[in-house]
Amino acid sequence: MCELLAMSANVPTDICFSFSGLMQRGGNTGPHKDGWGITFYEGKGCRSFKDPLPSAESAIAKLVTEYPIKSEAVICHIRQANSGAVCLENTHPFVRQMWGKNWTYAHNGQLKDYQEKLPINLHIPIGTTDSEHAFCWILDQLQSKFGRNEPEATILFSYVAELSARIKNLGVFNLLLSNGDCLFAFCSNNLHWITRRSPFGEATLIDAEMRVNFHHETTDKDIVTVIATQPLTEDETWHKMSSGQWQLFCLGESLASGETL
Repeated sequence: MCELLAMSANVPTDICFSFSGLMQRGGNTGPHKDGWGITFYEGKGCRSFKDPLPSAESAIAKLVTEYPIKSEAVICHIRQANSGAVCLENTHPFVRQMWGKNWTYAHNGQLKDYQEKLPINLHIPIGTTDSEHAFCWILDQLQSKFGRNEPEATILFSYVAELSARIKNLGVFNLLLSNGDCLFAFCSNNLHWITRRSPFGEATLIDAEMRVNFHHETTDKDIVTVIATQPLTEDETWHKMSSGQWQLFCLGESLASGETL
């Protein structure tokens, strides 16, 4: 299985601390050695870094940990391949444009019979993974239902939750999805989140010898939510999502949530 990481914040924030822990799981403290990628939103634009090499050995990953790119929305993925070859086009996260926005998607899990059960028409995959295929199917369904006009966020992502529940019936489907404004998370079996706000305290990474006092790095108005497959710190309380549960975050705050069957 792969591992996921995402952040939603109300002010431009770097994810260096969390990413420093996650990258060690890509071939060092974990087996996820088949590539990694990260997408940062900056206004209406986004910048992505990808590498089919293990993140623990990647010079590009090292650059990301040392280059504090500040963003209000970030999605990251480290891969343990089970569908599709280890190559750049199969490396998450995947980014597509719709309704004048960049949509970013990352998936943890494995799907069966997805080509038959999830037929696609408009958004054609570039690579050969079940993950990208499911992403293209979701975009097809959104365009079919809402046409040329993007709906209000809670309506839009409530429908994404319905689509995610259908995909979950084909296997394991832990999902991170963002259009730059909101960050959506759907849990199939493993997903955790934490919201940090004033008063900020200290945190210690599980996978790296690194500790930070967020009080020295933030203001009392900052709100930062981090989502990860498994908790990244050993001295904070993370919320474990249940199977079929979904969360929608905007600027660090929970905008909506729910559960599907």
